[in-house]
Amino acid sequence: MSAEGRLNVVLMWHMHQPQYRDTNNGQYEQPWTYLHAIKDYVDMAAHLEANPQARAVVNFAPVLLDQLDDYAAQVQGFLHGGGVIHDSLLNSLAHPAPPVDDESRLHLLRACLRANEKRFIDRFPAYRALADMARWCIEHPQTLGYLDEQFFTDILVWYHLAWLGETVRRSDRRIQALQDRARGYSLQERRELLGIIGELLGGLVERYRRLAEAGRIELSVSPYAHPIVPLLLDLHAAREAMPEVSLPSIEAYPGGRQRAEWHLREAQRCFRRHFGFEARGCWPSEGGVSEATLELLEEHGFQWAASGESVLFNSLRCDPHQQEQRREDSLFRPYHLQGRQLACFFRDDGLSDAIGFTYSDWHADDAVANLIHHLENIAAAEGSLPVERRVVSIILDGENAWEYYPENGYYFLSTLYQKLVEHPRLNLTTFSACLDVGVEAAPLSRLVAGSWVYGTFSTWIGDADKNRGWEMLAEAKRVFDETVAEGRLDAETLRAAEEQLAICEGSDWFWWFGDYNPSGTVQDFDRLFRLQLANLYQRLGRSAPEYLAHAFSFGGTTAAVAHGGVMRHGQPGGD
Repeated sequence: MSAEGRLNVVLMWHMHQPQYRDTNNGQYEQPWTYLHAIKDYVDMAAHLEANPQARAVVNFAPVLLDQLDDYAAQVQGFLHGGGVIHDSLLNSLAHPAPPVDDESRLHLLRACLRANEKRFIDRFPAYRALADMARWCIEHPQTLGYLDEQFFTDILVWYHLAWLGETVRRSDRRIQALQDRARGYSLQERRELLGIIGELLGGLVERYRRLAEAGRIELSVSPYAHPIVPLLLDLHAAREAMPEVSLPSIEAYPGGRQRAEWHLREAQRCFRRHFGFEARGCWPSEGGVSEATLELLEEHGFQWAASGESVLFNSLRCDPHQQEQRREDSLFRPYHLQGRQLACFFRDDGLSDAIGFTYSDWHADDAVANLIHHLENIAAAEGSLPVERRVVSIILDGENAWEYYPENGYYFLSTLYQKLVEHPRLNLTTFSACLDVGVEAAPLSRLVAGSWVYGTFSTWIGDADKNRGWEMLAEAKRVFDETVAEGRLDAETLRAAEEQLAICEGSDWFWWFGDYNPSGTVQDFDRLFRLQLANLYQRLGRSAPEYLAHAFSFGGTTAAVAHGGVMRHGQPGGD
């Protein structure tokens, strides 16, 4: 067992971005993969490296790993061999001359303003001044001709400086010199900044691999392109937690089990290629689980999975022998389906959401003290489950929360790891380590299908726009199956079509569809989803249907959405 009398605490950070690359021309339609890499993935690795006693689970979506690899290769190719960078924003940093036409200039200025106003722009007076000028010019486009090349150079440099991880900012003298210069950046300085970005991208996966090999973190994986596996297996699984939900006008997703198996096989293949070993654990995309999903994960060799708190309590309410258990005896332990071995852990929504949302405006010492106070209460609470058999699962997005914290969460994360490691009654650990020392999974007679968001699949199905997305995807899958059955594809083309189909099956498109999300972001994802579907038809040698030329989801909310909609609370009413 773990140390007697110590509460097991697992921090799991989920790293995930969808495929932003247009697979027909290699061009990245959004820059978020490389920007989060040089900020959040770099910082998280550095915090773990800085505290040798710290432990965490870091989960990667394979489609993100492949994009990181591609970005690193592109930057190195440009710097050393004159290759092309297929990202308009990053290429603008690298290219000697800024755009000259008004439309391209407006596009660049808008891109360089896509940053947290309080934490990114206001922090740096030079960037603040550039941003104010850029906004004025966007409102008065007739003035664009008065801007010289230096203005565009400086705002590009500052945008990328602001997006760098705090640990980089504090340790790299080259970055400090660029910040101190403040304005008038030369082409050579831009190239130096691009080289630093290339170093960060190129060394990132290896840093996590070394941490895992040293036993300091556990690496886990999600299905390849981040699909909602329970819905691939059975769309009607959505009714288990939402009996009245309106489903798409299709009976099932065609060949869903085979597709789910493809995503799991490819996940391990990709994970093994990047890290050299297979993952023991799987964070099913969005914590989406069902009985069939857990059984499939076990069949593919996984030993543990995780989901949301509401999934567990929905399930326990179906079992008359377990529904009266105390929270300390129910939430803070893993479970397995009867007759199965795979252990499933369940997220503490309150603590996870406190990190994701509440603590960003607190002083780091107060925030960490508050979190530890809650953990101490869990450790001290009476219950039939000994404290050393309890596991508190704190699971959240590893990238989007930190831009709302001062200095990208630098003080919070460094204090968090330090205080958890030093605490005499807390054991900072990993899911596999808990199982290895004998933390036992309790039997669960029934699992109600759901996700970490509200314990349902409402974020991905049930809304008219989301359902339309499923219908479009199912039609593309029908054409895929028909084309494969006809034997029209050679092995290479089939492989490319399978990967393209996987991209279309990702969860992110459905996350954003609907009128309760910000219109600009919804329209970006609507367009990219239709682009990826059209690319699939092209790979199959088929004509894309006319409806792919027309937007179908527009968003429209003008109300403030927490963290811009990129994150959600685990419980209804929090957003």
